[in-house]
Amino acid sequence: MRVFLAGATGVIGRRLVPRLIEAGHEVTGMTRSPAKRDQLRAAGAEPVLADAFDAAAVRAAVSAARPDAVIHQLTSIPARINPRRMTSEFAANDRLRSEGTRNLVEAAQAAGATRIIAQSIAFAYAPGLPGTVHQERDPLYLDAPEPFRRSARALDELERTVASAGGVSLRYGYFYGPGSAISPRGSTGQDVSRRRLPIVGHGQGVWSFIHVDDAAAATLAALSVDGPRVYNIVDDDPAPVAQWLPALADALGAPRPRRVPAWLARPLAGSYGVGIMTGAQGASNELARRELAWTPTHPSWREGFRTALG
Repeated sequence: MRVFLAGATGVIGRRLVPRLIEAGHEVTGMTRSPAKRDQLRAAGAEPVLADAFDAAAVRAAVSAARPDAVIHQLTSIPARINPRRMTSEFAANDRLRSEGTRNLVEAAQAAGATRIIAQSIAFAYAPGLPGTVHQERDPLYLDAPEPFRRSARALDELERTVASAGGVSLRYGYFYGPGSAISPRGSTGQDVSRRRLPIVGHGQGVWSFIHVDDAAAATLAALSVDGPRVYNIVDDDPAPVAQWLPALADALGAPRPRRVPAWLARPLAGSYGVGIMTGAQGASNELARRELAWTPTHPSWREGFRTALG
């Protein structure tokens, strides 16, 4: 199978390229950075330069590759997120999810690709009761307060665009492992090590995680599935902040996180930062396990944090 991978040098793209090649697929990797061409070539992919916002360039790149499948892993997420600046810092990422997705899907259809897979997220569900773990049929948080509302609606647009083309959206949990923010050299890992990431309030927000290698494996498995479909790609163990944050600190050999009340955290972390600490929603991987015949190698972050942070 010929695979066109957009965002081939991103967190999951880097883990996915060797898996695709090992499985016998021919890979064309799209990047907008000339400096990353050699990285892709060294990994065994044929590099192509294109900006996702340039519809003509994307169409030409996909057409030349003649892919059977197009995988959308395009993101533009800051290395270190400032939750008080979400509106500006996520503008490009939200545009990629809307305009960039349209450009890529239209190019895939014009080139005759029979498979389209796109990166989505599993932490944009509308709030339920504390500790809620969501299925794919549950609604997204489209009426979220700003600054997250724009991001949630861009995500919804991505999934609707992909579904209209008979594609598959993969709602990944929070990434951890090599190259991600939750790793010894990643921004979250560094903040925890420096005791800059406290437990806010009671830390009852529920997070669902996925190791980067398990996310790549699920993406490979999704190539065999007919769409339109949506899957949560998360581990088996959604957990509240009050549990996973101290465990992450322990895995990093860092001091135990501080606890701060929500009212004190809000001026520094903003409403979004407080919200993900106190009201985040988890996700279930039951459907992905059943339909993708996929099982995470790291079924729980509890083991993964100890052995596979990178």
